[in-house]
Amino acid sequence: MAKINKIAIIGGSGKMGQWFARLLKEEGKSVTLIGRDKTKLAEVQNRLGVAVSTEISDIQQADAVIISVPVDFFEETVKQMSLFTHSSQLIFDVTSVKSIPVDLMHRYITNGQILGTHPVFGPGARSLANQNFVLTPTTPQEEKLALLVQDFLAKREAKVQIMTPDEHDSMMSIVLGLAHFIAIISADSLAGLEKLKEMESIGGITYKVLWTLVESVISEDPELYASLQMNLPQLPHFQQQFLKNAAVWSELVKNKNRDEFVRRMKTIHDQLEAKSNNFGKAYDNMYKIAEGL
Repeated sequence: MAKINKIAIIGGSGKMGQWFARLLKEEGKSVTLIGRDKTKLAEVQNRLGVAVSTEISDIQQADAVIISVPVDFFEETVKQMSLFTHSSQLIFDVTSVKSIPVDLMHRYITNGQILGTHPVFGPGARSLANQNFVLTPTTPQEEKLALLVQDFLAKREAKVQIMTPDEHDSMMSIVLGLAHFIAIISADSLAGLEKLKEMESIGGITYKVLWTLVESVISEDPELYASLQMNLPQLPHFQQQFLKNAAVWSELVKNKNRDEFVRRMKTIHDQLEAKSNNFGKAYDNMYKIAEGL
């Protein structure tokens, strides 16, 4: 990792591309952002003081390449860049889905060492400290690289997990996919209500946290969220389970079945308490989140 001085970021004018450009520049690296939109690239260049290019062939000059493009454009991007990679180059992707991108990198990139990675945070993060990062090596060579990357990230206080691409996508179906799905459905349910502003002004802590989740998802790029929803293979299963459970709870409320409602809630409480080390701190943590709004 110490020998990496020149880094190219494909899709560098996007939010996460810019985030990594800032980080790597602070690390003393020479960064080149590669994209298609000359206007956006010029804006980013002025703001960050990094090199920019519209030519993907310029990755030849880099010691490492970071691919920061939506999954929907990933295959096209990897096809193009595969013509210009070389054997001593390290190639990372930072997509939120791993099985498809890792398979595509193995298929097209014959020169260069690849590693699937996922920074499980958004461009609002101030640093790597306390942020979750997943690495998904699939070969012994990738496992060695993953250990080096893990060491780099851990020294900057990031929390690193190593797992297979399939394990990652299964977990992300819930961690990201289901969480976003619930936020989108909640937003759709709230959007048509009258006196929404009044609700926000009188809402308690629980509502404020829900509204923050709703607004944070809906205010982002819908193309990005659609891509994530469509490319997590196990997500439809969890969505259907969520809808099934929602229907059961709705019937309990509709039929005023208080005893069964209480029984089910207590059972879930016990299940979650047994599986979560910080379960008892959740209420206090919710207040901390709300106080920071």
